[in-house]
Amino acid sequence: MKNWFASGKPWIWMTAGSVSISLIAVLGLVMMIAWKGLSFFWPAQLHEMQVANTDGEVSTLIGEIYDSENIPLSRLSEAGITLEGYHEDRVTRLLMKIGNREYVPLDFTWIIKPLIKSDKTPDGLAKVERSKDGNFYGYVEDVLENGQSVVNDGNLRAVLAKRIARVQALNEQAHELQTDEIGSINYELNELRLTQRRLEMNNELTDAALAELEHKREQLHQRYQELEDKLFELRDRAKRDAVVIRDFRNKEVTLPMYEVIAITFPNDMNVLEKAGHFLAQIWGFVSEPPREANTEGGVFPAIFGTVFMVLLMSIIVTPFGVVAAIYLHEYAGKNAITKMIRIAVINLAGVPSIVYGVFGLGFFVYMVGGSIDQVFYPEALPSPTFGTPGVLWSAITLAILTLPVVIVSTEEGLSRIPSSVREGSLALGATKAETIWRIIVPMASPAIMTGLILAVARAAGEVAPLMLVGVVKSAPTLPVDGNFPYLHLDRKFMHLGFHIYDVGFQSPNVEAARPLVYATSFLLVTVIVGLNLTAIGVRNHLREKFRTLDQ
Repeated sequence: MKNWFASGKPWIWMTAGSVSISLIAVLGLVMMIAWKGLSFFWPAQLHEMQVANTDGEVSTLIGEIYDSENIPLSRLSEAGITLEGYHEDRVTRLLMKIGNREYVPLDFTWIIKPLIKSDKTPDGLAKVERSKDGNFYGYVEDVLENGQSVVNDGNLRAVLAKRIARVQALNEQAHELQTDEIGSINYELNELRLTQRRLEMNNELTDAALAELEHKREQLHQRYQELEDKLFELRDRAKRDAVVIRDFRNKEVTLPMYEVIAITFPNDMNVLEKAGHFLAQIWGFVSEPPREANTEGGVFPAIFGTVFMVLLMSIIVTPFGVVAAIYLHEYAGKNAITKMIRIAVINLAGVPSIVYGVFGLGFFVYMVGGSIDQVFYPEALPSPTFGTPGVLWSAITLAILTLPVVIVSTEEGLSRIPSSVREGSLALGATKAETIWRIIVPMASPAIMTGLILAVARAAGEVAPLMLVGVVKSAPTLPVDGNFPYLHLDRKFMHLGFHIYDVGFQSPNVEAARPLVYATSFLLVTVIVGLNLTAIGVRNHLREKFRTLDQ
């Protein structure tokens, strides 16, 4: 046994066991997040319950069961709820989403299981997803056009599906018209305003220039009026249809069709139909913008903002980190100053990220951005252009945050290259710069990519500094659009990490937001893994490409 310990094998097994336990824990956590997040998109059964209250009055509830928990009976007693004839120590209660916010104080309610008199999942129950006010549950009774029924015998669902598709097409046309063409006109009108003010500030606003600006403005206003009339026409056409729903009060409610996103009948679906709906819901989650204070809808702007910011950060940090590492390893002398610089670089990696956020806000946003506004955009003041948090300052701040990782990784890669390679290149007549550019950097490129992978992994998950230098709860426009210069680095953006924080801790509807926290968390992990796999693929390609240099 003593020889076995002396051989070091116990420590090998201990290390392998620790790594295995860590991997199992990480995979278990990811699987738990994936299960809780993805199960939200599976169409749940709709229940129609008869529930008694503590006074014995029975009411009808319609909705989805979100969660259940087993609680001590004493908790109900402390809340003043008494269950007659119930003698168990614990009791089960169900969390039910009943929607229909217009007629209930909260769209979630807890139901004590012993108080349920009946629980059915009847066919024909409908779940109505709306663009505002959340879901609506009930039985579809009729479809109206200008207040008149358009349903014949037996074709209710066919007419319903056709009308929903028609209204959705009109809503999409109106949205594209408002965001693209009308948005472009608003952008051009603002540019004309800034141009006129700039000419006034420079005393260059002549009568001819003013007349030309007024002519362009009049043309834009005329075009705007035409598009606005078209937009109102589309909205009026969308308001033509309505659907009649019989709700939990057994009363018929007329819902305007232009607010309806989808109407589904989960209790009538088979497994294949549910699987198709499940995939459609996931696609909508990753391709649509959020709504209802981020508690419903999708997260596409957050996905775009996260990926765009990380790519911009990578473009900034990679050349600076590589140049700094090359200087420290290839040019800087081995003296006390170089050692202090290396120590400072290593210590920078341990600085809390919120400190970088404060630095980015004070230096980049207020000082650099404010100076840019005064020099290049004086006509827009006092409204800031670059002197306000935006995606550019977020990317630069995270580039500084991850710069030590790239420097250390690149320098380690440079140190592994034998000195004989450098000496051989110099002996053949190459300059030191040519040796570094054509020999050393290609051989160190896998290490550079390793540093970039670590930088991406850290930057994509950071939230605290971004809250100060650019990320917002809801961004009306993306940093990329069809207006010149097409890439708007001054705009604020949405981020998956901040979206998780906002939905989980700042949401007005906590119960509705909880599944989205898991879904968005799993999506963020997926995005980070995707970015890392891409970088790993590039690294492996470079490693194979320059393998002959290593030999």
